[in-house]
Amino acid sequence: MNPSSAEFVELMNVAAGIARNAGDLVFSGRRNGAGKVLTKSSATDMVTQWDTASEHFVVEQLSKMRPHDSIIGEEGGQVQGTTPYTWLIDPIDGTTNFLYNLSGYAISIAACIDADPVAAAVFLPATRELFVAAKGHGSWLGSTRLQVSSCESIETALVATGFSYSASRRDLQGQRIARLLPRVRDIRRLGAAAADLCFVAAGRLDAYFEEGLQAWDLAAGQLIASEAGATLSNFVGETITPSEVLVASPRIHGDLLKLL
Repeated sequence: MNPSSAEFVELMNVAAGIARNAGDLVFSGRRNGAGKVLTKSSATDMVTQWDTASEHFVVEQLSKMRPHDSIIGEEGGQVQGTTPYTWLIDPIDGTTNFLYNLSGYAISIAACIDADPVAAAVFLPATRELFVAAKGHGSWLGSTRLQVSSCESIETALVATGFSYSASRRDLQGQRIARLLPRVRDIRRLGAAAADLCFVAAGRLDAYFEEGLQAWDLAAGQLIASEAGATLSNFVGETITPSEVLVASPRIHGDLLKLL
């Protein structure tokens, strides 16, 4: 398969349409409250009835439009397909934001070949922003092609991060932030990895790092940031993985690696 195939653009458009419609579903639902809320890995790791409804909708639509592809969703939706493509779905990335009626939550959908995302869409329902990318074809917000910031110094870098649901891991992450904060312009914690990655792509953030993500948290935003020119790695400069994510404007990536 040609890695710059026009098929990737077709997959991007599939993801974009479904992400927008799923976002409309949960945004409309939130007007009447978050609904039934359960917990998963800890008391702070929540899932709402709209996470489940969103995933059901996305899986249903993908199964109609791409009936032979595999699907993996955060809330347990799985389909075993026969093509090289696997769709990774985060039906609401930033569920805590959604629960508290904060704007920073997203619908994240990516088509992958093995661990390599090739088409992606991230939709932010509250702001109506749809970020998309296809491998080899750039990343876009509407008609605007995205480009990472030109930040050259970590002293002027606006850096985003996220924290674990585990109290013990959050303690260690807090210690890292305490060391990092005096060295950068400021830190942001916006609450949704997919949105953070898109904001790096758009130049609204200069860098983002986090550990302990899941594949569906990372895949779509990873491609969008990469296609916008970001440098991606784990915390020691090797291939990015959900367990360790550093995405930055190229000129500050190396200095951030040293700090992390």
